[in-house]
Amino acid sequence: MGWGAVDRRIRGAALACLLLATGVTTGCTTESSAKTSKSPSPTGSRASGAPSGSAGSAGSGSGGRAAVEAAYRKWGLKPLAAPPAPPAAKPSPSSKAGPGVPVVSEIPTDQKIVFLTIDDGAEKDPEFVTMMRELKIPFTMFLTDSAIRGDYDYFKPLQEFGEGVQNHTLTHPNLRTLGAEAQKREICGQQDKLKERYGAAPRLFRPPYGNWNEDTRVAAGSCGVEAIVLWRESMQTKNMQYQRGDKKLHPGDIILAHFRGPSDLKGTTMTQMTANLLRHIQEQGFTVARLEDYL
Repeated sequence: MGWGAVDRRIRGAALACLLLATGVTTGCTTESSAKTSKSPSPTGSRASGAPSGSAGSAGSGSGGRAAVEAAYRKWGLKPLAAPPAPPAAKPSPSSKAGPGVPVVSEIPTDQKIVFLTIDDGAEKDPEFVTMMRELKIPFTMFLTDSAIRGDYDYFKPLQEFGEGVQNHTLTHPNLRTLGAEAQKREICGQQDKLKERYGAAPRLFRPPYGNWNEDTRVAAGSCGVEAIVLWRESMQTKNMQYQRGDKKLHPGDIILAHFRGPSDLKGTTMTQMTANLLRHIQEQGFTVARLEDYL
């Protein structure tokens, strides 16, 4: 074989090696890109801009998704969808005529979100604290001094998760049976106690039993409250009671539950009641947002 033929074979082999090397390198680059590209945010991860305490928040990527699913699986649930980022400006609540604060039962929104509120504080189940820490479900506490005065500290971890602490009077009376000054003592007195214990005066107030009158609105405003919060649905042990005839959740509905234990829930624990509530919400295609981000 002449030197010319040998030279052509050498150049051909070199070219083949170069093409092979280029192909291998390209393959490695593609594979590496696939491995290192960011996975979509998992169902139940915190929406961009959502506060700590958003439903199912556990970071992004496969590890975050697995953590969310494991936490919900522990409590017999599937992950809730992450709530949307809260609006840049809070929607204005509808206001009753007169000098008092507005009274709201739902938040104006077209998003499929609802708001969870829990009243009184009689039951202090440590498992509920664990459940909320792991699931990161946002909710608002309306606390009554007579129910919590023996253990104010129970609610501090919940507050630290970002859950709101709001006013539900000192002694849980039917405010419609009280005069203006007595109502003011109930509301302002609890404002002072909650500020002393938790570091900030509440902005929101819920009248016991949902009973209020014009004196309530005026008294609440004089105590620094910005709105009276009622509800559209209330959670019992296994099922919800609806105010509307269609027996369905609507966007922006406020849901009422209570700190209750087996003696009040026919043997059901507070965590089981909460799991039932979250299933009802999810089955209707809704997720939970933080009330204080909208009101």
